[in-house]
Amino acid sequence: MNIEQKLTATAIAALNTLYGQEVPEKMVQLQKTKKEFEGHLTLVVFPFLKMSKKGPEQTAQEIGEYLKQNAPELVSNYNAVKGFLNLTIASDCWVELLNSIHADAEYGITKATDESPLVMIEYSSPNTNKPLHLGHVRNNLLGWALANVMAANGNKVVKTNIVNDRGIHICKSMLAWLKYGNGETPESSGKKGDHLIGDYYVAFDKHYKAEVKELMTQYQAEGLGEEEAKAKAEANSPLMLEAREMLRKWEANDPEVRGLWEKMNNWVYAGFDETYAQMGVGFDKIYYESQTYLEGKEKVMEGLEKGFFFRKEDGSVWADLTAEGLDHKLLLRADGTSVYMTQDIGTAKLRFQDFPIDKMIYVVGNEQNYHFQVLSILLDKLGFEWGKGLVHFSYGMVELPEGKMKSREGTVVDADDLMAAMIETAKETSAELGKLDGLTQEEADNIARIVGLGALKYFILKVDARKNMTFNPKESIDFNGNTGPFIQYTYARIQSVLRKAAEQGIEIPAVIPAGLELSTKEEGLIQMLAEFKNTVKQAGTDYNPSVIANYAYDLVKEYNQFYHDFSILREENEALKVFRLALSQNVGKIVKLAMGLLGIEVPERM
Repeated sequence: MNIEQKLTATAIAALNTLYGQEVPEKMVQLQKTKKEFEGHLTLVVFPFLKMSKKGPEQTAQEIGEYLKQNAPELVSNYNAVKGFLNLTIASDCWVELLNSIHADAEYGITKATDESPLVMIEYSSPNTNKPLHLGHVRNNLLGWALANVMAANGNKVVKTNIVNDRGIHICKSMLAWLKYGNGETPESSGKKGDHLIGDYYVAFDKHYKAEVKELMTQYQAEGLGEEEAKAKAEANSPLMLEAREMLRKWEANDPEVRGLWEKMNNWVYAGFDETYAQMGVGFDKIYYESQTYLEGKEKVMEGLEKGFFFRKEDGSVWADLTAEGLDHKLLLRADGTSVYMTQDIGTAKLRFQDFPIDKMIYVVGNEQNYHFQVLSILLDKLGFEWGKGLVHFSYGMVELPEGKMKSREGTVVDADDLMAAMIETAKETSAELGKLDGLTQEEADNIARIVGLGALKYFILKVDARKNMTFNPKESIDFNGNTGPFIQYTYARIQSVLRKAAEQGIEIPAVIPAGLELSTKEEGLIQMLAEFKNTVKQAGTDYNPSVIANYAYDLVKEYNQFYHDFSILREENEALKVFRLALSQNVGKIVKLAMGLLGIEVPERM
């Protein structure tokens, strides 16, 4: 039994003795005592006033006195503030609690069993016409962290990705490469494949805009107004007409177009794999839109036959969602080509065939909120059991202090460049602060990588995913404040203390003996360690990794104050010294577990 359970049972006994009432467990409300009051846990007394027939303060006093007299091994003191009874828990209880945390190498983590529900999480969803950018970084980090959090809550988890590898945007890169590429390859250019293809996507846009501008001048000279001339120029741009023709050939399985598509996509996948590896994320199963869109068309036609959908005069297929308070949704265009919704239906069908999914979570930006509202309804209509309960993990946009990014114009913050810059900044900052002194070059480089990527990941993950955010590289790498490096540095400091203790021949026993007089700071730290279990649970229930990030920060902030105020290795009382080492060791353990759930490494030395 933990402290809360013991306290609940004792409070129920107190109420029975004092007021002759049997009280159900759910009536006993315990919360952490507010910082401005003395105590560890607060019992809310208001629910018991009817049975005590007394005022809140007097009732609290009576219950407090009973607990202190009858359970001194649990409650050492109390104070009543109106209807709140603040209870100070006896030191031995905290030592006992530390021992239970100390004995569990993965405290707070629940392992999946054969009976556990299966949760599938989709994230990343890149297009093969450009490299991954800052927006993808937030998406991948959230998806990976969420997968870890769901697994830590005892679920079986399948991490999945849908690659958008077909469509007009892919044809634009292909056509530009054919026209302006002179046979350039990743090997000949020394560029990553995804970067190379991204350059041709930008090149297409540049040439297309120039073409439109030229045609507009021509049409305006013929007497057309600006808007009209622009629309006509865009419709008649030879480059765009060629790209559309290429897409038609792709859909018709033209061997030449398909061969080029395959070659260029493979360059991109090799580039993506490098980026994912550096970011520390991965997938259990990758789906490709080129393989799922036909499945989607098939399901839509099935829905049409069953009367779920309707066909318009031009041949396009639609879903009428007015009964659900929405509008009409296009599912197949007049020429029979599919839209994103069709592809998502096809992917859902394949996933459901491949895995016994209990819950499906899509990690996609909040500009797609409506899309997933519709997808949920359509999947439910088409008979997918989890359609209604699908979760859209909707997150806000991420920008740099300079503002928005545009891939067509090549103004996007590239994921590879960003990670490289973060590692470089970590190297410079660490060198300035003398944190890399006495390390080999290899060790220094590895620590710079851990710190740089840790700074990036933590800065992004500490923000509630639902909010838009500005990523500030300089701010994120600070060794003070709510940052990844501050947490990593505290972990490394703890490991340094433990190494020194080992060098002095001090062993931390499996069980810490009771009978110690602990300070409020030490008791508070143990209480915080115990809260990790509920933090992991809350992060899973709310789909919110940021609560783990902020918990880790609060824990190390508290530990640093303790480290500043108390001696550890210089403590003369041997039993207290060993206790403080065990406390430090367990703070380090929980920090490592928390950061691990976020996909962040912690260095053994810094």
